[in-house]
Amino acid sequence: MEAGLSFSAADLAQTRFAVSPMWEVVTSFRLLRGTEGEPPLHRRWAAQVWPRLAEAGLDRGWLAALIPERGYLADFLNPTPMTPFPTLTAELDAIRQTPAERVQTELDMLDAERDPGRSPRIRLLREAPEAALQKVAAEIEAYWELALAPYWDRIRQLLEADVFHRARQVAEHGAGQVLSELHETVRWDDGTLRLVHRHCALSRSEAGAGLLLVPSAFAWPRVLTRSVPPDPPQLAYPARGIGTLWEPRSTGSIDAVAAVLGRSRTLLLAELDTPASTTQLAAQFGLSAAGVSQHLTALRGAGLVTAHRAGRSVLYARTAVADALMTPADRPAGGR
Repeated sequence: MEAGLSFSAADLAQTRFAVSPMWEVVTSFRLLRGTEGEPPLHRRWAAQVWPRLAEAGLDRGWLAALIPERGYLADFLNPTPMTPFPTLTAELDAIRQTPAERVQTELDMLDAERDPGRSPRIRLLREAPEAALQKVAAEIEAYWELALAPYWDRIRQLLEADVFHRARQVAEHGAGQVLSELHETVRWDDGTLRLVHRHCALSRSEAGAGLLLVPSAFAWPRVLTRSVPPDPPQLAYPARGIGTLWEPRSTGSIDAVAAVLGRSRTLLLAELDTPASTTQLAAQFGLSAAGVSQHLTALRGAGLVTAHRAGRSVLYARTAVADALMTPADRPAGGR
């Protein structure tokens, strides 16, 4: 199946990029619950995250009702980003404000691909959309804290690097070439963006002006689209460098950093390449939980770690500042 999105000069002028937290929520959740085997590029991340989601019941909640393993998913989960780098809070506010008629329309589209009315959550969305959307937003916040927040610095760096690279390519080679290089199923052909993809449904007659391009860490190996007039169409595509996203970050400067922070805190930073709790870190290093907590509090105060609630535990993760600090001076952060 091939879909074509025609461009006028005005459409091309309104084409822009955005990094969207909600696109990462949608694509990562779909990847986690897929039935096509373990996601090879994201196996390390999925092995850490899936047990937390199952324990919290998030594998069978609102997101599971609205994001099938394949096919159409509810478009109101991906509101149009109003800035290049919107916050999750801003996108959740937009979701909560989705008009009831749009919710009904999109639920009809979901039901067209599944057994209609089989989910009590879908029925509640139909009967009381305003109250149900509050519950959807609350579950997204819980999912974010468990699955994405501890890793967001790393993911955001990848997505922002993609945007800056492609913006530079637009300046050097023009938008047509950049559009052709987004994905193997996307090509620019004489004023039309053509998509060859089973689930793409994108045409200018069904979309608003311009085009919004959204790099995603979890969309691979396909592209996803959203077309809800009068909003501009959105195309989420795999970001460059996904293969290196979960590679362990270099810690070759431990001795140099330890001279400033102390060895215990530096070793904790090195270990937090993978998010971990105080209990896990205490067991790993043979330290008391109180001692580890004191070190983590100091590191958090210095902006080197972040804390994220995961059920009864708190997960600590290294920030981008700490990644740069732990990377040898002669190598770029992330080894790229």
